Amino acid sequence: QVQLVESGGGLVQAGGSLRLSCVASRSIFAYDEMGWYRQAPGKQRELVAAISRGGRTNYPDSVKGRCTISRDNTKNTVYLQMSSLKSEDTGVYYCNGVLGTINNWGQGTQVTVSS
Repeated sequence: QVQLVESGGGLVQAGGSLRLSCVASRSIFAYDEMGWYRQAPGKQRELVAAISRGGRTNYPDSVKGRCTISRDNTKNTVYLQMSSLKSEDTGVYYCNGVLGTINNWGQGTQVTVSS
């Protein structure tokens, strides 16, 4: 089972930018989909961005145009570039990897956007 380790979270002012990284303990080349999810206090975990093995991306309307997901299979890393951050983007951001029926999660990284 792959280990996923997120980094890059922190405190940022509204309107600012952050880039999150997710490093996998082994190759993600075969992974069907890699994604970023977030969970705000008292809310359910929700999708922020996903990228398929073929490079197709998926974003919910809430972040479309402000977030970009990318994957570098040579570095076993997935990135999430976020800009124009809002207070509602605050939460714990989790990296996710799907391989068939296997669903791997990282431990999460906190993102706090101050208004």
